[in-house]
Amino acid sequence: MNKFKKYCPNVWVAECDEEYEKGEIIELETKYGKTVECEVYNLVAEIDGKYYYSIVRIEEQTYAQRKAERYNNSAANRMAKSNQYLEASNEGREFLSLGEPIKIGHHSEQRHRALIERNWNRMGKSVEFAEKAKEAEQKAEYWENKANEITLAMPESLEYFTHRLELAEAYHKKVKSGEIERTHAYTLTYAKKDVNELKKKVEIARLLWGSKPEVAKE
Repeated sequence: MNKFKKYCPNVWVAECDEEYEKGEIIELETKYGKTVECEVYNLVAEIDGKYYYSIVRIEEQTYAQRKAERYNNSAANRMAKSNQYLEASNEGREFLSLGEPIKIGHHSEQRHRALIERNWNRMGKSVEFAEKAKEAEQKAEYWENKANEITLAMPESLEYFTHRLELAEAYHKKVKSGEIERTHAYTLTYAKKDVNELKKKVEIARLLWGSKPEVAKE
């Protein structure tokens, strides 16, 4: 069975026992036993009789999109519960709005106290679920941003990181020449670091998604 193999941070390739052509649809098994359909892109390595391909998952939603949807649904459910408890906390509102004091020893004392306690607890639950809804909304927003993030796991990463490298090299050149002022002692160092990191990403992206990748063989 074809399996996922980690290639580099956030990037998984297909480990296969046989060769495939670009564009073929293959099935891969996750470590949890789930089967996922993927499209073959490039052969990136051939090691010990195994073939390693860059692949694109064929799914309606990405992992990040599924997480965002799950947290959005959770936020909606929790807010609905918060509103239910808020509504329930209005039990006996007309009576309580009169500001009648609890009549000690009166037959209504126990009922009056129980009503106030119920509403107090309901209000507490309403606040609790509202806070949980807010937490879920924040997590949903995080994963929505992730869903729009371009990573090395995507074919479009080659064009994206190539463009970023061009900008970083131009910036580094201007900082080095003095055309751009160095705002602190490490301005040039950080600019060079960005260039080096982007060069590595472009190199990986070219191997994964380029038109004529160099295949590593062992």
